[in-house]
Amino acid sequence: MAAPVACWEISAAFVVSPHSERGRIAIFRMTTLTFVHVAISLVGILSGLVVSFGMLAAKKLEGWTALFLGTTVATSITGFFFPFKGFTPGDAIGIISLVVLAVAILARYRRNLAGGWRRTYAISAVIALYLNVFVLIVQLFEKVPVLNALAPTQKEPPFAATQVVVMALFVVLGIAAAKRFREAGPVPVQRARAA
Repeated sequence: MAAPVACWEISAAFVVSPHSERGRIAIFRMTTLTFVHVAISLVGILSGLVVSFGMLAAKKLEGWTALFLGTTVATSITGFFFPFKGFTPGDAIGIISLVVLAVAILARYRRNLAGGWRRTYAISAVIALYLNVFVLIVQLFEKVPVLNALAPTQKEPPFAATQVVVMALFVVLGIAAAKRFREAGPVPVQRARAA
């Protein structure tokens, strides 16, 4: 009788063992949904930082902006795919984030940053990024043993201090982005010359 052949599958650039728990990525012990959600979230945060610093330099950064808005919307939406355990603060943040992102997308793509929509976009984009970072901090304090030991219930001073400092940084970033990005003015349209 032939011995069973072990099947290995490459999924999301990591090896998934047939002996690991069903639907879990063996390296991080997380479900595929969780891995995708976290990956999208991290891309959203990193691209959001690029976009935010671009706004400080009065630059639109079209590609980065599309990546940031798309991945941040995807992060909020995929957050609702997890098993429902009652309405949680995470659900509330997801809903708020989608509303803020709708405003940012409207200001950026429908209103083309005209007039006050430029400032509206800058503020709503920074708020959306902040909400994503807020959730990242919550998750880090839940999942990283060293941080969890400092604030196991997330009501302890280290957690609160971290969130207050991060919020203060984002308030400063939001104000600066709204002022500097607003001053940039519209990008001139280049007209083709007649030959």
